[in-house]
Amino acid sequence: MMLKQHGIFDVRVISTTGQLTDHYNPTDRTINLSPAVYNGHNIAAAAVAAHECGHAVQHAQSYAFLQLRSSLVPVVSVASRWVQWILLAGVILLQSMPAILVVGVALLALTTLFSLITLPVEFDASRRALQWLGSTGILYGQNVAYARDALKWAALTYVIAALGSLATLFYYLGFLNNND
Repeated sequence: MMLKQHGIFDVRVISTTGQLTDHYNPTDRTINLSPAVYNGHNIAAAAVAAHECGHAVQHAQSYAFLQLRSSLVPVVSVASRWVQWILLAGVILLQSMPAILVVGVALLALTTLFSLITLPVEFDASRRALQWLGSTGILYGQNVAYARDALKWAALTYVIAALGSLATLFYYLGFLNNND
């Protein structure tokens, strides 16, 4: 219903295996929902499904942070695959080849940037979901608060990931700085 009300008719909603596998894929324009959400008839399932629809609405409306995040995905997927190994090699070979650690820190900075750009994308999708759920009457009263709480805890996982990435980046920057 949320997609239709926003004039979006080219996004498919499908069930995917696993838990916590809910996501919007802008490449193939699918909203992938775990079985618990896809088949769910509870507040959390409605909130998560509406949140993922919020990403499709962001895509349709060319939301700047989603576009920026999407443009970084190819580079970040390569960076995240190699960063730990390059950082390890950089620490081991620091005395003879310090440039390796610099490359590792640059890759880590890129993945950290991606984590930080993800925050407004996720918070905005939740805002859109809650606004739509409340305005349509699908959820009302205390149920809106329950949905807000579920989405808040989900968003906090992204906040923790971004803070962890930022702390790790500062650690390696300090490591580099102390070894100059």
